[in-house]
Amino acid sequence: MEKYLSRRSFLGVSASAAMMATLAGCGGSGSDDSGSASGSGKEGGATLSVGSAYAPSSYDPANCSSAFCLSANSNVMEGLYNIDLHDYSATYGLADKDPVKVDDKTYEVKLRKGAKFSDGTDVTADDVVESFKKSSAEGGMYVSFLSMFESIEKKDDTTVTVKVSIPNFSLLKERLAIIKIQPKDITTDEASAKPVGTGPWMYKELSDTSAHLVPNKKYNGSHPAKDKKLQIDSLVDATARVTAQEEGSTLISESVPPESIDQLKSDGCKIDKVEGFGTRFIMFDLDKDPWKDVKVRQAIMYALDTKKMIENAFSGLANIPTSYLPKSFSSYHKASVTYKYDLDKAKQLIKESGITPGKIVLRTTDNAQVVAMGTQAQQDLKELGFDVELKSDQSPATYAAIDQMDSSWDILIAPGDPSCFGGDTDLLLNWWFGDNVWMKTRCHWNESAEWKELNKLMNEALGQSGSEQQKTWNKCFDILAENVVLYPVLQVITPTASWSTNATSDGYAVKGFKGIGTTGVDLTDVRTVSK
Repeated sequence: MEKYLSRRSFLGVSASAAMMATLAGCGGSGSDDSGSASGSGKEGGATLSVGSAYAPSSYDPANCSSAFCLSANSNVMEGLYNIDLHDYSATYGLADKDPVKVDDKTYEVKLRKGAKFSDGTDVTADDVVESFKKSSAEGGMYVSFLSMFESIEKKDDTTVTVKVSIPNFSLLKERLAIIKIQPKDITTDEASAKPVGTGPWMYKELSDTSAHLVPNKKYNGSHPAKDKKLQIDSLVDATARVTAQEEGSTLISESVPPESIDQLKSDGCKIDKVEGFGTRFIMFDLDKDPWKDVKVRQAIMYALDTKKMIENAFSGLANIPTSYLPKSFSSYHKASVTYKYDLDKAKQLIKESGITPGKIVLRTTDNAQVVAMGTQAQQDLKELGFDVELKSDQSPATYAAIDQMDSSWDILIAPGDPSCFGGDTDLLLNWWFGDNVWMKTRCHWNESAEWKELNKLMNEALGQSGSEQQKTWNKCFDILAENVVLYPVLQVITPTASWSTNATSDGYAVKGFKGIGTTGVDLTDVRTVSK
């Protein structure tokens, strides 16, 4: 996935095609089939329309890696618990009570009374058991997030028994939220094409450019759909996305280009700017010199003029990291080493390392901001004596080249954001630094003493809580900052536009909407308003 999962490709659409998809699929907020509001001044009953910056691929809830599909699925699928992406807290889903502790490694979770799938079938413990098996299957996207679960078994029709390998596991609800519950008999192909869930919305029609949802009449939870229809359109082209928002074809638009913020504000849109985990990170190939030397890696970090990058590529909508986590996160700890532009220090570290800078290959994905960062990095590293060849390509091609392990690259700069799955600290650490492809075949750090110490600490923290857990995570943050094998260069601020404080020219707005600091939008309890 381009923004936060590098193994996903997006389906591009042209500006004109995207606009046609939006206007034809949505018909404007006030068209009849789109659910025009019945009467002035009423809440709900119209079309809740969203312009997405991404394109759909597989919707399979057990292995979904698409920014578009993850966001759409959040309205359709429930876990036993869900994640509130505004603050990453665990909320009730198909379970409307906390887990009951049987012993230090065993818990029981009871399903919401009367819960049904949108097709009318009852939700049973068998569905939960099978959903866990699918989500934790070998080779799946979520395996590393779920490795602490020894088993999830049926106790009775409405209760499951959860066994974990870590005594007093402190993140139980957060990790159960990863597992989205679907009917036990649904096939992977069926789930990929059109999932069936228990959430407030259900899919009516899906295409390569849009998702059309209607209320799930079988939903019996606390957050029912308030509108007649939910329309999510893929508007990868930023111009098309902004135009749709200006014209009122969409009521909510994600990932607003920085240069369009003032215009949308003057049109009457509310702009939410949220600090999140989303990073533009750097990674070194530790399988080759000179990157095996930590002083050289640190020199690169000091040589990057991050302040200029923020001004030129992000129009100010990013921060210079002082830790692996942004300051807005509850587990934030200022790292033992922080990096800001210091060319003299960078040159001194190169001198201490004893290397002679030479020709290197800097790869980036084709994300426009990242390409701009790469171009500047090329000039910044020239000041250290490096002759930098810049290669930019689509995300799949970039990682395919890296995964060949032919030493044809030196440094990568790319976007990443696993916080779309949740914001617990271990999840965010595990995504890149667990026993996985990033450390084994991309960065080649998994044989080092530092990596082994990091993973030992990560495992210790899972059985801890409170200040004890925080101290252990602080040690992890320090190891990452000191070694900088894969580390954030910038932490981005996510802008989202909505017709909230004002209405479109057709008289429609949304109520209850707040932006989030990751991909997608959170539509819990959001509804249209006719003014």
